[in-house]
Amino acid sequence: MSENLLEIRGLKTHFFTRAGVVPAVDGVSLDVRAGEVIGLVGESGSGKSMLGFSILGLIDEPGRIVAGDIRYKGKSLVGLPERDMQRIRGKEIAMVFQDPSMTLNPVLRIDTQMIETIQAHEKVSRKAALARAIDVLERVGISSAETRIRSYPHQFSGGMRQRVAIAVAFINRPDLIICDEPTTALDVTIQGQIIHEFQTLCREEGTALIWISHDLGAVASIADRILTMYAGHIVESGPAQAVLHAPHHPYTAGLIRSIPSQVPRGERLYQIPGNTPNMLALPSGCPFRTRCPRATEQCTTYPASMAFVAGHDFVCWHPENAQ
Repeated sequence: MSENLLEIRGLKTHFFTRAGVVPAVDGVSLDVRAGEVIGLVGESGSGKSMLGFSILGLIDEPGRIVAGDIRYKGKSLVGLPERDMQRIRGKEIAMVFQDPSMTLNPVLRIDTQMIETIQAHEKVSRKAALARAIDVLERVGISSAETRIRSYPHQFSGGMRQRVAIAVAFINRPDLIICDEPTTALDVTIQGQIIHEFQTLCREEGTALIWISHDLGAVASIADRILTMYAGHIVESGPAQAVLHAPHHPYTAGLIRSIPSQVPRGERLYQIPGNTPNMLALPSGCPFRTRCPRATEQCTTYPASMAFVAGHDFVCWHPENAQ
């Protein structure tokens, strides 16, 4: 059996619209080891969330997985019957969404929702489930959990609702949690607290994370490895510090230069020129070439495979920091 918890090979998730085919995820391959934190970064529309939804089998029509495989603990998830996927979702692989309202039902009390989440996967008494729910709420920083668990979602602030959503994700002690920009809508102080809570819980439980974000600053503080995604492709992958300090793909370098803290006080903030491409009409070759300062005629042909330099991988004819 593979030592990897999750293996994705050549995954393609396409959406078949009246205007044409949208290759939201286009040939992605990656591995996640037990207890590892993967930071998946890129601009909005790069395919990050679709990759997360694909893993959990949450792609609705007109989208579908058209090629590739997703293996969890050696077992393929592609084409798995819905009943079998329901046993995995929430129990072995959980997801935290950017908006906690996608997790929490506004008309049910928190205790009801958390108890149902436990009892959907385990035969335990309501009393035992309630005790576990209170414990998890306390661990994510919610004070007076015994009282507040009887509240409705609207009685919590946005940050507290997100903490409850995180507690729901952790409550069945999953092996892998996919976090889809869980701190984007929160203020900086709350972001830092939630990232710290994830680090603590994952260290204690040995849970692996796929942390999806466009915020490289947040990813830098939590990830073991960083993967950069653009136009449905993984364009760079490597140890977090190696990628942050010596990015090879010009897109990754542009994302790092766009972090406000990287710009000296009083200077104009850097931004990557142009816009993300229309996924219905991608340019030939490298999809980033129309925005890339290093692009040449060679870039009209997509590299056949990833290159390897300094311990990490990239797909680029003219990489940075790769000498």
